Amino acid sequence: MLRIGVMVSGGGTNLQAIIDGIRDGKITNAGIEVVISNNKNAYALERAKNAGIEALCISPKDFEQRVQFNRKLIDTLDSYHLDLIVLAGCLVVLPKELIEKYPNRIINIHPSLIPSFCGTGYYGLKVHEKALERGVKVTGATCHFVDDGTDTGPIILQKAVMVKPDDTPKTLQQRVMEEAEWVIMPQAINAIANDRVFVRDGKVFIEE
Repeated sequence: MLRIGVMVSGGGTNLQAIIDGIRDGKITNAGIEVVISNNKNAYALERAKNAGIEALCISPKDFEQRVQFNRKLIDTLDSYHLDLIVLAGCLVVLPKELIEKYPNRIINIHPSLIPSFCGTGYYGLKVHEKALERGVKVTGATCHFVDDGTDTGPIILQKAVMVKPDDTPKTLQQRVMEEAEWVIMPQAINAIANDRVFVRDGKVFIEE
């Protein structure tokens, strides 16, 4: 059984997709042990509680120094003996020590087809604003492993979404979530939970 910890910052729609995936059998051999948010007002914490999952807030604002926050976060994650950490709309920069401690065991969902519109400063609605400014015809989402770069880890899954002529950043964001993010994140977790994902030479291979 894959023990999952989910890190969130906001509404938790990707978290809900994972919860639903486990409930509906689209994700097998896995369970969420804890949900951690850096924002005490994040609705994602309510989603976790409603699903009977332990929900915690660990915020950098509650510590005098960043190193203290980093230590608390790492110690808390370690205490759950997790096999996989899922960043589901998490806007906190992870400590390098955490990334090194969990190699190819942290995954993230990004609202573009990496390597387009990714890296420092590209998150949330800003990604879609930039995509529309450039006049792209196809966008999408990427699920990838996390390394010490920004959106540079090995790509697990991607799904394309067509851009409509009348799209606004908000309508495009919603459609990318519905058509891509909420689809490929559960698929990636299910593949990992069932030992079908392998990383070789910085590339991901998924066995059918």
